[in-house]
Amino acid sequence: MSGRLRLDRPGDLYAATAAAAVPTPALAGDRRIAVAIVGGGYTGLSTALHLAERGTDVALVEAGEPGWGAAGRNGGQVNAGLKHEPDDVERTLGPVHGPRLVRLAGGAPDYLFSLIERYRIDCESHRGGTLRAAYLHGGIAALESHVRQWRERGVPMELLDATGIAAATGTRRYVAASRDPRGGALNPLGFARGLAAAARSRGAAIHGDSRALRLERDGSGWRVTTAGGTLRAQVLVLATDGYSDQLWPGLARSFIPVYSSIVASEPLPDDLARTLLPAGEVLYESGNVTVYYRRDRANRLLIGGRGRQHDPRGPQDFQHLVRYAESLWPSLAGRRWTHGWNGQFALMPDFYPRLHSPAPNLLIALGYSGRGVALGTAMGAELAAAASGTPLAELALPVTPVRPIPLHRFWRLGVAARIALGRLQDRFGR
Repeated sequence: MSGRLRLDRPGDLYAATAAAAVPTPALAGDRRIAVAIVGGGYTGLSTALHLAERGTDVALVEAGEPGWGAAGRNGGQVNAGLKHEPDDVERTLGPVHGPRLVRLAGGAPDYLFSLIERYRIDCESHRGGTLRAAYLHGGIAALESHVRQWRERGVPMELLDATGIAAATGTRRYVAASRDPRGGALNPLGFARGLAAAARSRGAAIHGDSRALRLERDGSGWRVTTAGGTLRAQVLVLATDGYSDQLWPGLARSFIPVYSSIVASEPLPDDLARTLLPAGEVLYESGNVTVYYRRDRANRLLIGGRGRQHDPRGPQDFQHLVRYAESLWPSLAGRRWTHGWNGQFALMPDFYPRLHSPAPNLLIALGYSGRGVALGTAMGAELAAAASGTPLAELALPVTPVRPIPLHRFWRLGVAARIALGRLQDRFGR
């Protein structure tokens, strides 16, 4: 998939509201560098920035423009942690990598917001906290465990009862919620463009409209070929996440490229907007089929969740989100919904991110399963360290083989069935 973000009808709101992109001319000619990066999302851009800060000669190629993929299409929520709770992560990954990944994922919002401050990135950033809300009484115990585990690790989490979450959201849909002060919001495309600008300012070369067509060994290093030229590098980083193609054998079949849909309202009057998330948090639900929402700087409501598993074909693809929003807040009835879009992210079967090194001097990171805004950014620093000589065993994630998923070609049927089952379970309280 290639091309630039377009303001379609419906179309991506961020293409109309993000800060202007810096020039990222297509790669032309042949160049020898220290590190080549394929993929202009948060992981690739962050890796380029951190390598450039080290004084490394680094170049990045991206098929569209920086932020064209999930980085420019997500819900704009900056959330800490993983889908799994810290105790589970430490049990699963063991006493070395478990605590490392918990620290990396838990501290990722701090890392992201510090980058925004350091490079003065204009991306509508706001650190109002994250609400994780349950609408089934069976979910209260999980929230209590969630709050307890992070409190044990020094995070001042709060547990809200039904009255507290109703006051925080303006709807009586929920029975309880946790509030995590580490979270926040941003314009995701604006953040991607800001990372690209920061990387360029430190000397990294960022090339848009430069799809990597072929990877080949070049002595002990690598050669990346695009339509306009080649990069010869000692180290190669692949950071293509949900838009990975056949560039590396089996990689595109090692995850599910799930589509997530988002719809945005017109700017709401202040008196109405103040009844929706009045303190400015972002929210995601803890049901089997996740819905998430926030308000932006212009008082638009952005609400997202699972939708049609294909590129949008018209407003009908987003009506389920509109209906749900109006059920939460009946006062939204009759309001215009001006933008709708979707995008793919890499969902892993076990919801753990992946770090691969299937050949010498090759690093691959992907699979944030919906947590990529903060975690993908933090992983960039990890990859930069590895590309600079830090032993892989010292990184937060263990290195694992690329493992294609059996019967991967049926992923759309599998996702549709899982969504249908999840909605039934949510309806009947399971």
